[in-house]
Amino acid sequence: MQLGVNVPNFGPGTDPGVLRAWARTVEDLGFDLLMVSDHVAVTPDVAERYPEPFHEPFTTLSWLAGLTTRVRLGTTVLVLPYRNPLLTARMAGNLDRLSGGRLVLGVGTGWARQEFEALGVPFADRGRLADACLRALRADRPAGAAGVPVWVGGHSPAALRRAARFGDAWHPLRLTVPAMRAVLAAHPLPGFAPRIAFRLTDRPASGPDRPAGTGTLEQVLDDLRQLRELGAQAVVLDPYHGDPEQTRRPEPAWRDLAAVAAHRKDTA
Repeated sequence: MQLGVNVPNFGPGTDPGVLRAWARTVEDLGFDLLMVSDHVAVTPDVAERYPEPFHEPFTTLSWLAGLTTRVRLGTTVLVLPYRNPLLTARMAGNLDRLSGGRLVLGVGTGWARQEFEALGVPFADRGRLADACLRALRADRPAGAAGVPVWVGGHSPAALRRAARFGDAWHPLRLTVPAMRAVLAAHPLPGFAPRIAFRLTDRPASGPDRPAGTGTLEQVLDDLRQLRELGAQAVVLDPYHGDPEQTRRPEPAWRDLAAVAAHRKDTA
């Protein structure tokens, strides 16, 4: 099972130096994936949680590809309706080839209604538009994007159908282990690669709503073991918890990631 990190590519503390340090940290600690998020028009509904500067993911990953040598690079998640399907396929295929086959596309339909309006994209059509983009990614086109792994996010019935039809893996975001177990038991899916809310605490976290990845180091390692037993081919740790000021202080996240990396064999 591979382990990845969702690196903040937004917020007041995210400048080129910090992004470079994140990339070196993720790769040096031995993680397998470095993933970033996607927003194009940082409208008020987006800015409340993910403020400027927000570095566009294809641009950011292209730059990071030149700063890294081993780690896979990806999106969690690319909002498919925001871009023309052929353009997305071309950009994905180019980035995959230029990075030596390291691209992974985590994708979704989006949630920010104001951002859709700013981009002139009908919010109600986002599912249909996402499907059109997935068909373009799957087509055998000169862009070469057909070989890029596609992880489909979301856990609604429509998202699960989309994952089964178009995806290489289901990519749920910030769910509990029992919730993911229930979905996997009820739906035939092509693969499983969750993103979990990563936060280490001094005392055990409790309650039925505890997200996977949140709690003591022992709890998090046990979550990873359970996800591996459920068939996860990869797990992405997300250390961002909604406070933009976190982006000015990446050191606590790096410390916690190092703790998991040091005990990686315990998740086997």
